[in-house]
Amino acid sequence: MISQGERASMKKVIRMREMQDNQTGVIRKVSATGEMGRRIREMGLVPDTPIQIQGRAPLKDPVAIKIRDYTLTLRNNEASYIMVEVDIPEGREGDKAQKKLTIALSGNPNSGKTTVFNAITGARQHIANYPGVTVEKKVGRVFHKGYEIEIVDLPGTYSLTAYSLEEIVARDFVVNERPDLVVDVVDASNLDRNLYLAVQFKELGVPLLIALNMMDLAETRGISIDPEELSRLMGVPVIPMVARSNKGIKKLLDKVVEVGTQAREWEPAVITYGRDIDQSLTEIEEIVQSSEVGGNKYPARWLAIKCLEGDSQILGFLENEPESGSRIEKICTRTAKHITSTLEEEPEGIIADYRYGYITGVTKKCLKRKIESRLNLSDHFDRILTNRILGPLIMVLVLYGIYSITFYVSEAPVYWLESLFGLLKQGVSLVIPAGNLQSLIVSGVIDGMGGVLGFVPLIMFMFLAIAVMEDSGYMARVAYMLDRVLRWFGLHGNSVMALIVSGGISGGCAVPGVMATRTLRDPKERIATLLVLPFMNCGAKLPVYAVLIAAFFPHNRARMLFLLTMLSWAFALFAAKLIRATVLKGPKTPFVMELPPYRAPTIKGLFIHTWERTWQYIKKAGTVILGISIVLWAMMTFPGLSKEQVRTFSERAGALEKAFLTAPHVKDFLKNPQDLNSLNNLYLRYRSARQQGNKNNLVKLEKARLFPLAQTAVVIEEARSWPEIRQKELIAVARRYLQLQKNLKEIAAEKQLARLNRTVAGWIGRSLEAVTRPLGFDYRVNIALVGGFAAKEIVVSTLGTAYSLGEADPEAAGSLSERLKNDPRWNPLLAFTLLVFTMLYVPCFATVIIMTKESSWRWAAFSISFNLAVAYIIAVIIFQGGKLLGLGG
Repeated sequence: MISQGERASMKKVIRMREMQDNQTGVIRKVSATGEMGRRIREMGLVPDTPIQIQGRAPLKDPVAIKIRDYTLTLRNNEASYIMVEVDIPEGREGDKAQKKLTIALSGNPNSGKTTVFNAITGARQHIANYPGVTVEKKVGRVFHKGYEIEIVDLPGTYSLTAYSLEEIVARDFVVNERPDLVVDVVDASNLDRNLYLAVQFKELGVPLLIALNMMDLAETRGISIDPEELSRLMGVPVIPMVARSNKGIKKLLDKVVEVGTQAREWEPAVITYGRDIDQSLTEIEEIVQSSEVGGNKYPARWLAIKCLEGDSQILGFLENEPESGSRIEKICTRTAKHITSTLEEEPEGIIADYRYGYITGVTKKCLKRKIESRLNLSDHFDRILTNRILGPLIMVLVLYGIYSITFYVSEAPVYWLESLFGLLKQGVSLVIPAGNLQSLIVSGVIDGMGGVLGFVPLIMFMFLAIAVMEDSGYMARVAYMLDRVLRWFGLHGNSVMALIVSGGISGGCAVPGVMATRTLRDPKERIATLLVLPFMNCGAKLPVYAVLIAAFFPHNRARMLFLLTMLSWAFALFAAKLIRATVLKGPKTPFVMELPPYRAPTIKGLFIHTWERTWQYIKKAGTVILGISIVLWAMMTFPGLSKEQVRTFSERAGALEKAFLTAPHVKDFLKNPQDLNSLNNLYLRYRSARQQGNKNNLVKLEKARLFPLAQTAVVIEEARSWPEIRQKELIAVARRYLQLQKNLKEIAAEKQLARLNRTVAGWIGRSLEAVTRPLGFDYRVNIALVGGFAAKEIVVSTLGTAYSLGEADPEAAGSLSERLKNDPRWNPLLAFTLLVFTMLYVPCFATVIIMTKESSWRWAAFSISFNLAVAYIIAVIIFQGGKLLGLGG
């Protein structure tokens, strides 16, 4: 019996790093070897020693331990090698914190790993169908059977050899963090290749569980797998599942808890690789066990295998142990020479052959094909979609169709948003008196953000189209078909992924595109790809395109965007050819990429993917772009005109108003300047109510004394006949009033232009005019382009602010497209020049930062100067060539 003040408890052996603060226990085993093991034992951490966790550093690492009346600190990595027996009270409150598991979720690209991750954790992560989509570590948590399970979604990888950054990241996490369990997600329809990674995990010795995913797809292909037999042969638990429909998720979690709580040492599996290689492995093992190669983190045999495979990271460890490293290198060189001369093959090739031989032995006993040599649905599709002639034609039609549908579907929502921002400006202008505050809100905030947020529907539908291509598997086919083209320009077939993500299909982003270059093994191909990514049409450039195309090419919107896409590809490829022929000369690397099966995208996956990208765009507009818009507004507002200049413009406007009030018949309607202010307010409100079709407001306005005059002015302005207006005097006064408004607008525009010239931005824009004059750009365009370095969306918001500041009546001005179209200085040639220049000139600030991190500041600086030079030369050719052909009129 347990007394009222006591609780039943159970003994459990866990790793020291899993213990909680103030928890006590007894050391049962220290599995560290070599120098690390000796150091740990010398400090008193030996079996049967009581310890207590004192606490952890602010970043949760290292951990402080009370032992033998003194406090010792060690890192979590070292604590992972110490097994401690602890008491865990049954049914204790807060037991979730005690019962915690860390699971590494691994698997090949396109195995459904991310789908499993989302199904378990509900995490919002992009689900795509091309290799290398998950580059960063993703973490999710789920509570199951009293355990808090932390699931780390590792990058998709085909092996544990350090060929790419993904493989290094996955391997380092497993080795350094030592999770309780590795769940390897395996594509049941492609078992042989997927088991290659599982075999390497077994050789590493990690606790392993195989999630046999896509069982439904395997069945449709006539493949039958016996999970129990596969489990027996591989020596690890196997859970069949279909993650897309949540089948098997609960069983997987049950098995994760069951296996993950069985704390045990790593048990590396031994696979024979033939007499010659096995002999060399034994020799290297002996050297590793007697030295500090690899820091004693890896099993000796696994390290030996990686040395023979030529793993760059493992070979780097040899430099830290010169004597042992030299001996190992001699063995590797001798083995490679012998294997090459006798078998005409490299050691790593022999090792891969034996691994696949092992896998074949497993699959022969657990896998059966009901239909031999059967073409699956994807094969039938590929016969058409990747056909030598039909494939490229279909690809072009698909891309053009995306643009056509995107513009058609988004046209109405974009118009609604533009109208909403127009009404918002009118409302602010009516409530807040003219001045800096009104200018800040109307020109800085509403025009700045409105120019960007107004195109959210277009961006969203473009993201949706890209998601469909990615999740269906067609994006990988695009890469497959374009490989030969890219190879001719000095790039790798895998470069197409980075190019597409960056905006090869308009709507991407160069930041993840730069990060996607991590999949490229050759440094020169990687840098060349990285440098041309800013030429692609990222989503930030779309608002610029949309504004200029709507203004000057309204009847050819889809064709223009398609043309800009083709031009971006052309410029990027020829720039890559130039770079690879000059500053980055070098041989080409082979192209190997999986073509995933075609799959119907899920509604949930498409929604998550589209919303995440759209929300990032909206957040960018609401934070970075808003801040920059306000800064640019300030630059275009201050210091501004002197008091004398302001007084001069005010006197001119006052003289016009005085002349109007004293004109014939005006006194019959307007008695004083206050009446003129009332008429101005009524005129704006009536015009707004008519545009909105708001009958209630119209009825309210009819009660005003000056309503007939305001109504007549609006009717005349709209060039409509109105039989009810019969008073000649009323018409005459209304015409004089409209002329007054026109004259006042001209003075206000002149004033705003003079004020803009006396601002920081005006000075910058004017100073650049000498350089940009051959391109046809004035100071306002220059200011917008300078702001575009922060973010390309700023080009639109800055143009909106600049042209709004040039309007006497900004709340009555139309959209930015209408303002540019009505400006006599603008024409289709200038618009097209700006389109191309925006496409090509410097990458945005965020992209430059990522470039610096992924390469170096020198390459980032080269990208800025190179892109700017290319953009300037091409834009000059277009504008000056167009003028020579008479296209600038």
